[in-house]
Amino acid sequence: MTAATVAARARPAVRRRRLRPRRIGLHVFLFVTAIFWLAPVAWALFTSFRPYSDTAVHGYVSVPHTLSLTNYRSAWSQGQLLLHFKDTMIIVLPAIVLILLFASCVAFVVSRFSFWFNVPLLIFFMAANLLPQQVIITPLYELYLRVPLPGWLSDTGLMYDSFLGLIAINVAFQTGFCTFVLSNYMKTIPSSLSEAARVDGASVARQFVGIVLPLCKPALAALATLEFTWIYNDFLWAIVLMSSGDKRPITSSLQNLTGTYFTDNNLISAAALLVAIPTIVVFAALQRQFISGLTLGANKG
Repeated sequence: MTAATVAARARPAVRRRRLRPRRIGLHVFLFVTAIFWLAPVAWALFTSFRPYSDTAVHGYVSVPHTLSLTNYRSAWSQGQLLLHFKDTMIIVLPAIVLILLFASCVAFVVSRFSFWFNVPLLIFFMAANLLPQQVIITPLYELYLRVPLPGWLSDTGLMYDSFLGLIAINVAFQTGFCTFVLSNYMKTIPSSLSEAARVDGASVARQFVGIVLPLCKPALAALATLEFTWIYNDFLWAIVLMSSGDKRPITSSLQNLTGTYFTDNNLISAAALLVAIPTIVVFAALQRQFISGLTLGANKG
């Protein structure tokens, strides 16, 4: 008996998992869902490289005769995407910081202390998510026209048509969801850590900043990714509460590329893909923390 034969027998036999019909059906469902999900993006990408003259003659469902980057160059210059991207960051970044700050503070109180108003407080913060945004458009518009702001915060002297107005409405609507997620996540952190810190003389603020928040980094990263995507893609409030075109965020800037009697859909496709790049970059950069934040909270406890 050779050494090769002995080694082959010593290796454990690898069992092949039988493919069950349920598992095959699951993979088929996921494959079909992915196709339906990616098909519009792929079609927009295909259309963005075709000039309007090509699709006007041969139709959108046809073999392209000309492919170029003309639509991307036109979208970048005509849509003033760089200017509106800067406006978007002025709104998104402070809003995310304030949302996570307020949500983490409330979640800490709700999850680590036993007060009679814990549940009503959490319900109060979640109420904003249960109210459709379209219901309060008219009263909110009238309110913004009556709330004064100093000149260094608003060119018009009002809450309306100001960056602070968009930051405030996003913070109001998104804080409840983040509070709910963080409170559930903080409940999985052992209370013995806070008790040990309290014995050592740590104050409540020290427990919050030095113990609880560092352990919540995965959840905070996941929420930051979600909030960046949601606020970045907001279109409703930018149209309702902002009138100056040079201060509108990047999603509403796509409206500048539409005409009254004619709209170049190829140009809109190119601009939409350019606008989507920052959200893809943020998700790719925080993908590991995002997945970790979703799975850690489910596995603890």
